[in-house]
Amino acid sequence: MNRKEIMSYMRCREDILKDMDLMGPKGQLDIKKNEKLEEIVGFGEIIIRYLNKFPIKKNTLTVLECSCGKSYLGFILSLLLPKACRKKVNLVGVDYNPDLIERCERLSQKLRLAESHFFCRRILDFKPQTDIDLVVSLHACDTATDEALVQGIRCGAGFVHAVPCCQNQIRGQIKDGHPLDMLTQYGPARYRMANLLTDTLRAEFMRAAGYHVEMGEIGSPKLTPKNLCLSARKVRRKYKGRRDIGYRHLKDLFNVKTAIEKMCPEVLEN
Repeated sequence: MNRKEIMSYMRCREDILKDMDLMGPKGQLDIKKNEKLEEIVGFGEIIIRYLNKFPIKKNTLTVLECSCGKSYLGFILSLLLPKACRKKVNLVGVDYNPDLIERCERLSQKLRLAESHFFCRRILDFKPQTDIDLVVSLHACDTATDEALVQGIRCGAGFVHAVPCCQNQIRGQIKDGHPLDMLTQYGPARYRMANLLTDTLRAEFMRAAGYHVEMGEIGSPKLTPKNLCLSARKVRRKYKGRRDIGYRHLKDLFNVKTAIEKMCPEVLEN
C-alpha cells in the first residue's frame, strides 16, 4: 500500500479514527489531527514497504512501540498490517506516563484491533517477555529515541524504525575547532547541523550493532520538520571487517559523546 491507498483506507475507517480522537465526532479533521494522521500514514508506508520487501515467516508480528503516548501509531499499525502485509499484530506499548498507559488500555479494549499490552516503564527498564519483531518510535523526545534504538538492539528486533523529535544532547557539545567550524558559527545552521550529526551517529551506531540502516522521510518538511526516519534491518550475514569505523570516525571528528553509546557500550568493538 502506498500513502494514497493507506490514507484512503483510513478514511473508510472513520469509526476507529473517531475513537482514537484523530477525527472529530462528525468526521471533521482539524489541522492538528490531520497533520498527526499524515505523519502516521507516512511512517506506516515506510514500515509496510520494509515488511513486504523483507517478509517475516510468522503469522503474528510482535510490535513494540516505545514512548507510545496515546499509541496512535501502534493502533493504526494494528489496523494496517493485516490488510497490507497479511500479518496479525501483537502490540506492546511502553511509556512512563501512567495516565497515557491507562488511556491506551481503555482504548485497546474498545477497539479490539490486536492483542495489546501496555506498560508504565522507562524504555530501558522494560524487559520484553516475548520475542520482538518490530520496534517503532514516533517523535520520542531527545534521548528517548536513543533508548528505543537500544531496546531494539538488546531484544534483537528484526526491524527498528524511529522518527526522532528534538535532538538536544549533542548540540551543546559542538565546540570551535572542528572541521566544519564555519558552518556552525551561525545559530540556525548550528542547530540543523547538530540534528543531522545526532541522527547520523545513531545510524552508524545501529550499523555497528549489526543493522543495515537507511534514512527516509515520512512526509514533506512542510508537514513537520521532524520528518526524518531511521530504518534499521537486522543483517544475518557475517560482515568482514569492523562495523564501527564510521561511528568512531564521525564521533572523533566532532569530539562528542553520544547518549546511545553510554546506554549500550557493549556494541562497540574493542
